[in-house]
Amino acid sequence: MPTIAKRVLSGSTNGRGILIAATATPGTAVHTAVTGTTDFDEVWLWATNTDTTARKLTIEYGGQTSPNDLIEFTVPTEDGFYLMVPGLVLNNGLIVTVFCATANVVTIHGFVNRITA
Repeated sequence: MPTIAKRVLSGSTNGRGILIAATATPGTAVHTAVTGTTDFDEVWLWATNTDTTARKLTIEYGGQTSPNDLIEFTVPTEDGFYLMVPGLVLNNGLIVTVFCATANVVTIHGFVNRITA
């Protein structure tokens, strides 16, 4: 029977937010998925923007191919958390990276549910 364990993002320190410093590809590393093809990470990501201007955010979900791997969203200014990745699954050591139009104003928070067979 599969098991599910909640884990912090691999790019996080003790579950804290990850400040997005990258302004172009490849983005700031947020999470590296479980290795292999049997287990999965269910990824949940939220973004918050502390700037006084809305900022475009690009999530490179497992790769950098446009449009297949890219999730784009303009994060409103100073308005709390916005769900960016709603529990999509990833495995095989693929990496989630993020870049923003302006460095050091958007923070990513989240977790993964690791699903093991």
